[in-house]
Amino acid sequence: MKKKIASSPLLIQYILVMLLAIAASMPVIDVSKCHAAHGISIDGKLRYPPDFKKFDYTSDQAQKGGALVLHDLGSFDKMNPYTLKGSAPSGLDNLVFETLAASSLDEPFASYGLIAKDIELANDRLSVTYTIDENARFSDGTPITPEDVQFSLNILKSEAAHPFYQAYLQDIKGSEILDNNRVRFDFVRVNRELHLIASQVPIFSKKFYGEHPFDDPSMVPPIGSGPYVVDSVNPGKSITYKRNPDYWAINHPTRKGMFNFDTVTFKYFRDQIVSVEAFKANEFDFMYINIAKQWARDLVGPKFDSKQIMKEYLPHRNNQGMQGFVFNLRNSLFQDRRVRAALGMAFDFEWANNKLFFNEYTRSASYFSNSDLAARNLPEGLELEYLLPFKDQLPPEVFIQPLTPFSTGPSNSLRDNLRNAKKTLAEAGWTVQDGRLINTEGKSFDFEILLVSPSFERVMAGYVNNLKKLGVNASYRTIDPALYIDRLNRFDFDMTVHVFGQSQSPGNEQRDYWHSSSADRSGSRNLIGIKDPIVDQLVEKIIYAETQEELSASCKALDRVLWYGYYVVPNWYVARHRVSYWNKFKRPEALPLYYNPIQALMTWWMK
Repeated sequence: MKKKIASSPLLIQYILVMLLAIAASMPVIDVSKCHAAHGISIDGKLRYPPDFKKFDYTSDQAQKGGALVLHDLGSFDKMNPYTLKGSAPSGLDNLVFETLAASSLDEPFASYGLIAKDIELANDRLSVTYTIDENARFSDGTPITPEDVQFSLNILKSEAAHPFYQAYLQDIKGSEILDNNRVRFDFVRVNRELHLIASQVPIFSKKFYGEHPFDDPSMVPPIGSGPYVVDSVNPGKSITYKRNPDYWAINHPTRKGMFNFDTVTFKYFRDQIVSVEAFKANEFDFMYINIAKQWARDLVGPKFDSKQIMKEYLPHRNNQGMQGFVFNLRNSLFQDRRVRAALGMAFDFEWANNKLFFNEYTRSASYFSNSDLAARNLPEGLELEYLLPFKDQLPPEVFIQPLTPFSTGPSNSLRDNLRNAKKTLAEAGWTVQDGRLINTEGKSFDFEILLVSPSFERVMAGYVNNLKKLGVNASYRTIDPALYIDRLNRFDFDMTVHVFGQSQSPGNEQRDYWHSSSADRSGSRNLIGIKDPIVDQLVEKIIYAETQEELSASCKALDRVLWYGYYVVPNWYVARHRVSYWNKFKRPEALPLYYNPIQALMTWWMK
């Protein structure tokens, strides 16, 4: 039985240290010189040997059974999570569909063969060959073939799929079917993570999508090879998945002890506030909490005191990336770096953390927060070498000042920040006239902050009030999640709140975040609209880094350039998961290291 992890910070630190000690003591398998391997990693090292039986964060004691009920916000109107238009229900991507290899949650970047039983990286690293497991089946009983794999790659690289995949997979040139159970992916150029990216391609049934167009907006349940199938759908309101009794990989080492619930249902709610009350009324079983007030004030009472409902911090080692108030540079108001810096000075994080967040959060001071890839102190060594060619084009702060958020902590004050902001705005041509910030052309500084969660309104109220003292006419508005996603896909906003998540080994996805090529592509995550040749070159250095040293240096160099571009007003992060759940679960003794709460939940089972 899983022992409860108490919320004592010292105990959490102790448990995390023990987890790391266990990880350090595990034998490491070197597959860098293997021709056909059971797994792959960024550096050729694997934690698990070819004959491993299960991941360490799963349990042999896990029992199948029970109905799990979860929640999501908004609604859904399609059954394909890999297209641009519309919103798909939660669960499809990881319950119904599977990839060639399954990620390990206790290694920074490693995967083990799932649909592909063997993975062979060519000596020149310009191709990877997959041998399909002869047992692999779609839920309709048909075998997975090399033709299905080839179809999956081609459809994701086509205009029928979300534009993200065209960019993410652009260095995969194409594929060739070698025989009845082998297929090869060919690469445009050497990229040390590309074989891992290729192994993340979800595999679709060519037969099913021959009958149902990939970008068909209908609600026809898809055929996949995963542990669950779609059981019932109430469009926009709920979806239920049932465990496939004939699931081909039920005893596979990457699946052993996982996906234990007979059914998984997602219920949809209007907003987070309503969903918390529904959770306490036992309308669903498990909740990840991302609002400090709810954690501290709303999740309390007799049911929590009696342990009917549990509250728990789960430690992790995730790279926290960057959450911030995002400027849309497509709006001419935000083109000037000095203006963006000035607006950043008006955010009083210390006040918000104390008055609104119960001091739960740490201020973001990097685009790779909570990670060894975060830039610290001043640039040196290879990091400095990457930055020096652009010295005359970059702000001086990149070289002479550590990444430091504007603060109202001791020895600082909001008044000082606003005074400096006013001066900076004046240098950029904006002055206050009759209480309004006006430029030389007589245009007033007006913009809207687009929100999807009402919980952010109290944060924005303080920020907007501070901006008003500068003469800025800012407003905020919360809209429906489906409309919000559509607006972001079309870059139809002035400012919004967004999280730029990061993996333990950043790579191709950085193009989608910051590269010029993604700035005008609908649906990209370059919400900021950055078009900077220096950023582009540093992104390329990250993608094509050949060693960990090069990856670390290029991430830190990019971190500094983005930071002093003042593209966002940095927010905050919490380096642990806050979860609450009805006391009906058992779970493994060990937690993963790099995971989200739902991934951990998929290793639990009912009492």
